[in-house]
Amino acid sequence: MRKIVALPIGDFIFSIFAFYFSWLMRFGLITGTENILHAIGVKFCVFGSILIFSSYIFGIYDQEKNRGKKELLLRVCVSIFVTLFILSFVYYIIPSLFLGRGVLALSLIFSGILQFLWHLSYNSLRQNGLARNILILGSGPLAQRIGELVKSRNHQYVFAGHINLPSEQLCLPMCDESINGNSLEDTVKNENAQKIVVSLSERRGVLPMREVLACKLNGIEVVDAPTFYEEITGKLLIEDITPGWFIFCDGFRITPLKCTIKRIIDISFAVIGLIFFSVLFPLVALAIKISSSGPIFYKQVRLGIREKPYTIYKLRTMYFNAEEQKGAIWAEHNDSRITLVGKLIRKIRIDEIPQFYNVLKGDMSIVGPRPERPEFVEKLKNIIPYYSERHCVKPGITGWAQIRYAYGATVDDTIEKLRYDLYYVKHFSIFFDLIIMIETIKVVLFGRGAR
Repeated sequence: MRKIVALPIGDFIFSIFAFYFSWLMRFGLITGTENILHAIGVKFCVFGSILIFSSYIFGIYDQEKNRGKKELLLRVCVSIFVTLFILSFVYYIIPSLFLGRGVLALSLIFSGILQFLWHLSYNSLRQNGLARNILILGSGPLAQRIGELVKSRNHQYVFAGHINLPSEQLCLPMCDESINGNSLEDTVKNENAQKIVVSLSERRGVLPMREVLACKLNGIEVVDAPTFYEEITGKLLIEDITPGWFIFCDGFRITPLKCTIKRIIDISFAVIGLIFFSVLFPLVALAIKISSSGPIFYKQVRLGIREKPYTIYKLRTMYFNAEEQKGAIWAEHNDSRITLVGKLIRKIRIDEIPQFYNVLKGDMSIVGPRPERPEFVEKLKNIIPYYSERHCVKPGITGWAQIRYAYGATVDDTIEKLRYDLYYVKHFSIFFDLIIMIETIKVVLFGRGAR
């Protein structure tokens, strides 16, 4: 959560400086009546909000990828240009918000410079001054997996080594990274570690409880492997969690109040979506009819909350009766069943819009796990642990798994998407839904993950 919030807050603060300095250059000190000051404040809030939205869309806040100065500068420049375009549109609709006499241009230029310098500084601090040394307690397969995760991702942690326990089998590739001979407390001091990740394949009778407790009482953060994996990746390590972990961990609290607020938001967005779609529908319907024979809409049975079946509605993108020969199968890359118009419709996600009707009916939500077909669910429940738990919330038009992972067409893909689905259920909240909806705009704009 810190990496989601810290950079945008910094950008917003620096945009205040940019706005004020630009105003100072053009008009002098900001003075006037309360109404004038309020109007200036509203103008600034609109300016800052659109700047942050544009930065988010172009991936400036994505800290998981290592980026050089040139790529960061390019993204900032593109974001500033798009901010100018969006603001021009807003000012055309609401002229009273317009920043005239050069203030807008100067504010954008200074904001871009400050944003670039702020992000460079933050990345440098995160990789050096703010980086935290992390020790992994264990040397088995799970410990190896966590170690590779720490070393492969761009985050605030520095891998300090594995603490080898005599009772656990050592993975040969990790011999050079194992630390032996010292007590746990001495090892933590020698490596200047701030965090220990307990990554034992079997804890019972193996975990040095007193030493770990002593480290925690001395201010060292101690977490288990599933919790750390969740923190770093935004998904759950379903192979190494137990039913007890689900029961006693924080999260998985789906309260009636959250569901009520979510339902109000769903209805509002569904009505707006259907109104906008009604303008495009005649052209889309004509294109579908010309491209192939058959109905415009496609109906299919899916499983919703608590695995209750319902009929989903989508725009038809495949040839009519395309599944008569092969039966129910996942869509493939360059699937021959999809029409030329269908490929375009899927690319920009227009085929999903009729599902707003399902949202109004209460079968679906705007945000949630992807609804699956009964034929697939019955097979997957027998193969994948905790697969049924994804059905404790309504399926969604978009979701955490949909924006974080490409289209799933295999059992392995489904397992990977389930990690994200269960993470969404664990952190079920209106704020999380908002993040997913904003991220979905980015996915649609850049056409990621469609098949």
